[in-house]
Amino acid sequence: MKEIIENISLRTITSPEELALVTNLERIVWADDDPVPVNHYVAVVKNGGLVIGAFLNEKLIGFQYSFPGFNGSSVYLCSHSMGIHPDYRRIGIGEKLKRKQREVALEKGYKHIEWTYDPLETVNGYLNLSKLGGACKKYIENCYGDMPDVLNAGMPSDRFLVEWRIAEEKAEVAPDVNETGDVLRLINVIYDELGFPVPESVHLDNGNNAELLYVPVPGNIQEIKIQRMSLALEWRMRTREVFTHYFNNGWMATALKKSDQSSLYYYVLQKAIER
Repeated sequence: MKEIIENISLRTITSPEELALVTNLERIVWADDDPVPVNHYVAVVKNGGLVIGAFLNEKLIGFQYSFPGFNGSSVYLCSHSMGIHPDYRRIGIGEKLKRKQREVALEKGYKHIEWTYDPLETVNGYLNLSKLGGACKKYIENCYGDMPDVLNAGMPSDRFLVEWRIAEEKAEVAPDVNETGDVLRLINVIYDELGFPVPESVHLDNGNNAELLYVPVPGNIQEIKIQRMSLALEWRMRTREVFTHYFNNGWMATALKKSDQSSLYYYVLQKAIER
């Protein structure tokens, strides 16, 4: 793994020939035959957007795609998609791509980057919040409508909207979670006969005097979807209820922590900072 990472090179992609490699990789990553057209990529990179490629021995094994966004008052970079070839996942390529994105975005004059991700996908959550320093205070229900690809099929496409203030440093927000410790957990969890975590009940009145709140999520949502889709949907609806309530009442998610005693992960919520 270390040898692979050391031999990966990162660079922006601008030519139609190399952008065609990105569309080919999209088909592999999402098992989908509807990639972004090459001419669309070309137009975006000529108008403030970015496509960054991760290459191993000149073979494209990962990419990150983003375009300019506007919220009515300021321009930001909208980070739309990132894909890693299945043979090279979970070795740190995603983090390298995001840090390269930050570097190039700062060179272009951007001050912050926004993107969405599924909060039940804990690998993405750990990268986006705990490693990169993003934060979320907006929950979008069924953001993209029905999505038929292998990762999203069968579930409402709820998303966190992440803000990454790329010119700022992130402070530590919380220690790792000890489940026997005195922390405010907003969902009670039990376990079924297969050992899967089940969200038993939610708490929407905790935290008025707390500095930090904790929202448990399963660390294996794709496995749960395969074995018990009804349970995966229950996790979607329970977490939707909790996150929507607390985000609407001035809290934001600033980290995702692995439990030291189970397969659960915990989102860390703290009072939102106005910018």
